Amino acid sequence: MASRTVRKIGIIMNGVTGRMGTNQHLKRSILQIIRQGGLKLGENEILWPDPLLVGRNPEKLRALADECELQNWTTNLNEALANPDYPVYFDAQTTQLRYEAVKAAIAAGKHIYCEKPAAEKAAEARELYELAGKAGVKHGVVQDKLWLPGLQKLRLLKESGFFGKVLAIRGEFGYWVFSGEHRAPQRPSWNYRKEEGGGILLDMLPHWHYLLEDLFGRVTSVSCVASTLIEKRWDESHAPYRCTAEDTAFATFELEDGVFAHFNSSWVVRVRRDDLLTIQVDGTQGTAVAGLRHCFVQPHTTTPRPVWNPDIDNPVDFFDGWTRVPDDHVWENAFKRQWELFLLHVAADERFPWDLSSGARGIELTEAATESWRRRCWIPLTQDNR
Repeated sequence: MASRTVRKIGIIMNGVTGRMGTNQHLKRSILQIIRQGGLKLGENEILWPDPLLVGRNPEKLRALADECELQNWTTNLNEALANPDYPVYFDAQTTQLRYEAVKAAIAAGKHIYCEKPAAEKAAEARELYELAGKAGVKHGVVQDKLWLPGLQKLRLLKESGFFGKVLAIRGEFGYWVFSGEHRAPQRPSWNYRKEEGGGILLDMLPHWHYLLEDLFGRVTSVSCVASTLIEKRWDESHAPYRCTAEDTAFATFELEDGVFAHFNSSWVVRVRRDDLLTIQVDGTQGTAVAGLRHCFVQPHTTTPRPVWNPDIDNPVDFFDGWTRVPDDHVWENAFKRQWELFLLHVAADERFPWDLSSGARGIELTEAATESWRRRCWIPLTQDNR
């Protein structure tokens, strides 16, 4: 058997000391690709990620590099961008810092992969897409939920024709995020400050956009209301602060084929459902309810026939009559799977449609939803936005 050639691909990983950057992107994605022996390129070549960690805190970077048994890290982004051995730039910084850094990376000729949202404003995100096109660099935006096992099963059901005609889509997302007064919060304080890029609209609506666009069709209009239900929280040093960003949103999306999708998003809701995110798709021939990992179906032929009678206990157990879609596939980490696809896109020109344009459309939808909330009306998306 012929020996395989190892082809290194240098990746500048900026903002990797944050929670998502450390756990999902470095430890569970790039390091796992390395530990599995790289990515196969043809019969005799292996693509091998070579990360360069970038951040602002040298102590955190050194500790993370030591923990992950990596040698290369720096606090000098400009120096990293000037290094020709690292053709890929990845950004997992806070949203406020992303636009300028990605713009600089494009100017340096780097291929771009970044967390969503790609920028705070749609105009900035669209500019990044146009600059990347002019520079001739490849680009992508993280859209991890598309590779969650539950959503992959939902995709298989849709492609198999299980639903018949899709009638409606309902999404429930959220959990109780503690205020920090008596119990530590699960999210950073900047999430609740609009001036620092916080707010559930900018955080979650880009997710709902790419899920709907990729699985069911483009969004043509949106109606949304949001609110800041908890107005005071305590930060990482236990100092109280006023919340200036919304923590709850109720959004209805009209899709290009006339189907309506409604998503509730909240950081102030206690969970009594199958998962932190559930998506229900109703169709003429059946219904599916997908969570992060599992999916349950009820076809038309086994749907119960309830009768409204509030004077007696309902004889139908509505949790019966559902079948769990089997786990007949080994589902890898969703972030890792998209990383693999992006690296193969860069190295072997394989298809990768989840680009900066898609990321920009998610922010455009978020801005339309925000305008809908302000004006209390439906807001259409322009043909360019769709």
